[in-house]
Amino acid sequence: MQNVLVCDDEKDIVNALEIYLSSEDIRVFKAYNGKEALDIIRKNEIHLVLLDIMLPIMDGICALNEIRKISNLPVIFLSAKSEDTDKILGLNVGADDYVTKPFNPVEVIARVKSNLRRYTMLGSVVKKETAIKVNGIEIDDEWKQVFVYGEEVKLTPIEYEILKLLAGSQGKVFSSKEIYQRVWKDSVYDMDGTDKTVAVHIRHIREKIEINPAEPEHIKVVWGHGYKCEQESEES
Repeated sequence: MQNVLVCDDEKDIVNALEIYLSSEDIRVFKAYNGKEALDIIRKNEIHLVLLDIMLPIMDGICALNEIRKISNLPVIFLSAKSEDTDKILGLNVGADDYVTKPFNPVEVIARVKSNLRRYTMLGSVVKKETAIKVNGIEIDDEWKQVFVYGEEVKLTPIEYEILKLLAGSQGKVFSSKEIYQRVWKDSVYDMDGTDKTVAVHIRHIREKIEINPAEPEHIKVVWGHGYKCEQESEES
């Protein structure tokens, strides 16, 4: 059984989500502020967090910053705010997805299940014949590990899937829409939101794998078209 933590200061929302999640055979842990959420994560095996941004004691942004110090588990923000700046803020601090209140519970469940599938795959034992290697990057898809010039870097599940997609088709240009469709799959965003969401995650990946993220060597932008992983040089 998979464990999902629902953290919101509105008990009606927590209880409603518990009903929907439980119907999908998901065990629900409940918290009503960021500090409670962190305590639960530290003491239990949690596979995903639904986290409100506006919380008492410790807000969702601060809570996520602390979560990311100890875990890469998927986090979906819940918030009454709908402005793009708030969505980008959530993604910037490490959220995997964002749902605006009022929301359709069916959509929330779909996003939960999608993110859980990706997270669960990190522990899968589907063997690959060879690792993906390109320009100093090695992706071990059996153990879901990434090494840059021999040093392991920690990526979130979505960051990992984006890098694997680009590195696995080196030289091919993927639009933001293509990346989003392949990585997020059944998540739904408007076009502007999609472009910004992908851009934020690309920036996070660059910060982890590039020597100088401002002048990336591995993930290049092709203006007006999308992103690509630079092809292996002949000297390599």
